[in-house]
Amino acid sequence: MGRTMQVSDHVDIALDGESIWRQVADPAQMPRWSPENTGATVPEEHRPMRAGETFEGTNLRGRARWVTESVVTSSVPGCRFAFHVRRIGARRPQVGSSIATWIYDFDEIPGGTRVTETWIDGRVAWPNWVAALFDRVATGGTTFADFQRGNIRRTLSTMQSELEENGKP
Repeated sequence: MGRTMQVSDHVDIALDGESIWRQVADPAQMPRWSPENTGATVPEEHRPMRAGETFEGTNLRGRARWVTESVVTSSVPGCRFAFHVRRIGARRPQVGSSIATWIYDFDEIPGGTRVTETWIDGRVAWPNWVAALFDRVATGGTTFADFQRGNIRRTLSTMQSELEENGKP
């Protein structure tokens, strides 16, 4: 049986899509919501990134720390923010590979915005058995799809709570 290569979930937030997009499209804001992301180095602070720009993200899972390099693939105000993780490393992003794509879609609904977060596994060339072994070691016993399903749920729930509580544009 093949592995799950894409996981999505969504949450409805009582705030307009452009206000949410403006924050999500600034990767330096992600540690506010993500259970793993600890920061990002962006070209200019406090502004949404544009398609084609790159940033480095820092991450922590248990005792493991790593840095990624990503390129923004889509940045449409109030509609979508997406990036492709293309390099990874322990202290700096040295190993180039198709690692993952992250997509945030913002759809207007009555009373607010539906935010959909999607993770797409970029490791398409990996044999399933290699991916399964790596995943179990890297996640503490599960597949990346199952692990990311939990991360996405926590990220979206935290984002919803924080943005609705603060009403931050």
